[in-house]
Amino acid sequence: MKPILVLYYSRHGATLELARAIAQGIDSVPGAEARVRTVPAVSAVCEATQPDIPDDGPPYAEPRDLEECAGLALGSPTRFGNMAAPLKYFLDGTTPQWLSGALAGKPACVFTSTGSLHGGQESTLLSMMLPLLHHGMLLVGIPYTETALSTTQGGGTPYGASHHARADGRGHGLVAEEKALAFALGARLARAALALTGRP
Repeated sequence: MKPILVLYYSRHGATLELARAIAQGIDSVPGAEARVRTVPAVSAVCEATQPDIPDDGPPYAEPRDLEECAGLALGSPTRFGNMAAPLKYFLDGTTPQWLSGALAGKPACVFTSTGSLHGGQESTLLSMMLPLLHHGMLLVGIPYTETALSTTQGGGTPYGASHHARADGRGHGLVAEEKALAFALGARLARAALALTGRP
């Protein structure tokens, strides 16, 4: 099967942690493989540029990553209840894939991290679904059969995986429930992709 794309933007590393947990969930399903990609930061300074290759972490996403994927997990930190500008900028450039239907009929999920527990996790997740629906993707969330969804004291919603990174956004790893829910979401996405490609 084609790889399942885990595409994210992370400023301080919290969303990257979620991306890794989701990728582990994808890789735990026999026949599924995660491909992790990020997007560069954007700047209001016209002369500012990012290197072609990140200094560390996964490579930057390219249009072919969308075209080649069997499914998509999309992640961003919350910015005023919405996705961060770098991820929105990348998605705004996917008109060719929209016109060709490259993502139509493929499964997708979303994930986010916030500095405060009620800092817009759910609105961010819901708003991130909108461009995926325009692309014709089939959205999967986290069902309440995942018991951690009912017991978590941190992040985790039925709309997607989330993490409460706290105000400074640094040095606070995923709590057990957040990691379990991100892993479960990745596995669920992988199973959906396999089912949609006609594989057991």
